[in-house]
Order: sequence, then C-alpha cells, then structure tokens
Amino acid sequence: MALALVEARAAADRGEVPIGAVVSARDGRIIAAAGNRTLELCDPTAHAEILAIRAACAATGSERLPGTTLHVTLEPCPMCASAIAQARISTLVYGASDPKSGGVESGPRVFTHPQCHHVPQVINGIGEIEAAALLRAFFKGLRR
Repeated sequence: MALALVEARAAADRGEVPIGAVVSARDGRIIAAAGNRTLELCDPTAHAEILAIRAACAATGSERLPGTTLHVTLEPCPMCASAIAQARISTLVYGASDPKSGGVESGPRVFTHPQCHHVPQVINGIGEIEAAALLRAFFKGLRR
C-alpha cells in the first residue's frame, strides 16, 4: 500500500484526484503501478486501477492476472471493480471506503452481482487513514 500512496500523492501533484494503484505478483514483486490520469489523458477510464491493470497485462502478456494482488488507495468504483473481476485478480486490498462512488462495499457491490464471474478476496481499511487524508486535503484545496 505504501507504493499506492506514493502514486496517489504523485496524482495529486499533477492535479488529479489522489488515487494510486499497484499490481503485485504472488511473490510480492511489483508488476505495475499507476495513479489517476483522467485529466492528463482526457480519458474518463484512466483511473489508477485501470491503468495499473493495463500495464500489468502488458507486462505479463496476458489479459488475465490470476495470483496477483491489487492495492488501491480508495474503494474501486463499479467500472474498476468490474475490470478487477474481468482481469481475474486474486486479491483486492484497498484503503479508504467510498460511500458516494464505490462499487465494492458501497453502491452496486459488483462482486455480489450474479453476472460477476470472478470474485477476488477483498481486504479493506489498509492505509485508510492516510488515503482518506490525501483525498480530504485535495478536495479541500479545490473548494478554496
């Protein structure tokens, strides 16, 4: 989660919502890391999770990532939760919950839907305090 938080801070430095994601192999080796780039790329799908999954798939030469873990600083939205399931990521670890836009424990709860063919192990609350603080500070700065 430490590297995901580094990616989140880098996203904030670019003016992006501070969310970071890291895909690691079963042995803990980092496969890919990314932060949000929706503004920079003019792409509403350029969430940290999507970018990290794309990079990990390219690095492994596969559209599936079994045996991997995705660490992300904020509860994934429904789009990202669906991508996590499609990529067959084994474990999802996230920091702060997102009651407004989340898709795992909040909102549509993608992994409980009958059309979801893969459900990762989910661990939440890891790095939650720092991840939530980054988000609060970012949005407070926008409201000034």
